[in-house]
Amino acid sequence: MDGFLLQVLNGLDKGSAYALIALGLTLIFGTLGVVNFAHGALFMIGAFCAVTLQRVLNLSFETIDETKTDFLGNPLKVKTPYVESWFGPEVGATIIDWAVPLSILLAIPVMLLIGLAMERGLIKHFYKRPHADQILVTFGLAIVLQEIIKLWFGANPIQTPPPEALMGVANVGAIVGLDLPYPIWRIVYFCFAAIIIFAVFAFLQFTTFGMVVRAGMADRETVGLLGINIDRRFTIMFGMAAAVAGLAGVMYGPINPPNYHMGMDFLVLSFVVVVVGGMGSLPGAVLAGFLLGILESFASTTWATTTIPGINQIIIYLVAIIVLLTRPRGLMGRKGVMEE
Repeated sequence: MDGFLLQVLNGLDKGSAYALIALGLTLIFGTLGVVNFAHGALFMIGAFCAVTLQRVLNLSFETIDETKTDFLGNPLKVKTPYVESWFGPEVGATIIDWAVPLSILLAIPVMLLIGLAMERGLIKHFYKRPHADQILVTFGLAIVLQEIIKLWFGANPIQTPPPEALMGVANVGAIVGLDLPYPIWRIVYFCFAAIIIFAVFAFLQFTTFGMVVRAGMADRETVGLLGINIDRRFTIMFGMAAAVAGLAGVMYGPINPPNYHMGMDFLVLSFVVVVVGGMGSLPGAVLAGFLLGILESFASTTWATTTIPGINQIIIYLVAIIVLLTRPRGLMGRKGVMEE
């Protein structure tokens, strides 16, 4: 039972990343009809927002500490972060320690601006072009963004540790009388993903802006005839989708150290998630994300990889084939989407 629950938790952890990225992909496709292969790059940029803030907070200046000497008896030079000099040693150290969660405050405006610039500067010119053209141009954009990150930050993964208070493990099985230690940050990531997913659905369901967007997704021409600038709202939704991907990347950094190709690593899998869930279906994207995450977790166990070598590498694609053979529109796909 312990092993079973552990694999479920691992699946929910990985499924959270899949669901968040797939949610953003589906928002863009559902509103604008664009197949955005640059979405994985947005996930990567979000992770490097955390790297950037961490480096900024660790900027320091040198002072001479007369109370400490080296082996020659000379006073030691000590590096003091500017944050500690401005806010005091304790508060400054706490701010540095919580760099990753604080990166959310940086990532939201940065990702919104990047998303809006991407949509207005490039993608709007490909709305009426074939999906193949959209894939080529957005995939090319993803490669450009990836190489920029590689040039600026280097090719090696960069550690972005979580706050010290969230570094340990928690016995999540104690509630039901089981001994099941699990990393606290992975639990935090799942809860964070759940909050973001709930917030997106609540925004679309209960706000006037969201209701208009849903109406525009169903019948864009009719909404436009009512005098509503639906194009502007869809542009804002593109920015929001970019922000969702960026936030997913920010919080995933402590789990998988950011590197320049992490966006590509998640991109293909996330598109498989979208297809399995159903093109244009937000609930389908979330459901498929968690489902495939759990299946991949169980396929990675020693028993599974010993019984069927390599099953952990292909399980998602096998599930996609089975789902599409039995339900060509995906689990919750809508009629007419990508069927022209």
